Amino acid sequence: MITELHLLQSFPVSNLNRDDVGQPKTATFGGYVRGRISSQSLKRAARLLFDRYGLDRAEVGVRTKRLLDSVVAALHDKNPDEARPIVIAALQQLGFGLDANKGLTEYLLFVGRESVERLADHCRDNWDKLQTFAEAKTEAQKKKIKPDRAAQAEIRRILDASRAADIALFGRMIADNKDLNVDAASQVAHAISTHVVLTEFDFYTAVDDFKPEDESGADMLGTIDFNTACYYRYANVDLTQLAKNLQGDVDLAKRTARAWLLAFVNAVPGGKQNSMAARTMPDTLLGVVREHGAWNLANAFLNPITDADVMQASTTALVEHFGKLRGFYGDDQIRAAVAASVSGKISDVAGVQVVGSLNDFTTKVIDAGKYGL
Repeated sequence: MITELHLLQSFPVSNLNRDDVGQPKTATFGGYVRGRISSQSLKRAARLLFDRYGLDRAEVGVRTKRLLDSVVAALHDKNPDEARPIVIAALQQLGFGLDANKGLTEYLLFVGRESVERLADHCRDNWDKLQTFAEAKTEAQKKKIKPDRAAQAEIRRILDASRAADIALFGRMIADNKDLNVDAASQVAHAISTHVVLTEFDFYTAVDDFKPEDESGADMLGTIDFNTACYYRYANVDLTQLAKNLQGDVDLAKRTARAWLLAFVNAVPGGKQNSMAARTMPDTLLGVVREHGAWNLANAFLNPITDADVMQASTTALVEHFGKLRGFYGDDQIRAAVAASVSGKISDVAGVQVVGSLNDFTTKVIDAGKYGL
């Protein structure tokens, strides 16, 4: 069972997700330049909201290179100077590349919060062995101090992610150990504008508050890139895969699915928000629950919207395109389609139930998806 979320969200002056030169990200679609927000940016914005919508903080993972410092801090009963080489030895023996001088792993690790405590316990239980490894002076000596055969099972236990909702949703890849990989239950598309977008520039100046009154001119000046755009956003979650990743914990899977839905509705990237405050909400929502397959509806905007009322035209294009796909490919796999809009009038499309609030929308979509859990 798959739940799909389609959103139309208009932002005023903003630079929510910028490229390497500071400009809002773009993409060419249908032969025209569109505004773009990366899927990674949207996923992070959603992850930071999960604990607001029914998930405990302990049920949300962390993405970090600083596992070493976290474990040393968790060994609060040990002297930090003595614990640090022990934790370094543990990470090395378990197969993780580590820059010991910087105290960082080679790449970001996506782990459950419980993993820090498990690794700390592993260090306590194997303190003497790890100390011998840490004191070895040469690589040859270290190779002689081989980890037990149970090391692979131990690392799986330490980095078990079956209680981390966001790892279950977005997956995990660890290059050094494929056994720790998790297949993502959720797919998230890059958001693109429904219309043509041009990047604009804000020229700004700032004045020193202590400057003498007889002096004029700015003390700092520069430019900030921005655009304004109505974005189409799409994400889905495979409820069966989600339950599998959470090892059949139906209660956690249900709470995760609800948190996923509400977090993505409310997710807004944080780029340049302090200077632009582009804190808008989605205007049009379409939720689809299906037994299999997935339809990204971006092709509704292959020809860019040109109407003055961008949101209404985008809403009409979105719902009508969904209706055309449903008519052409059939709807045997679709369990429910629910739509809601703050200001746009939703076209009368067969099989789409229109509701009047986010609460009604959420209830209808979640109830239709229960078969997958």
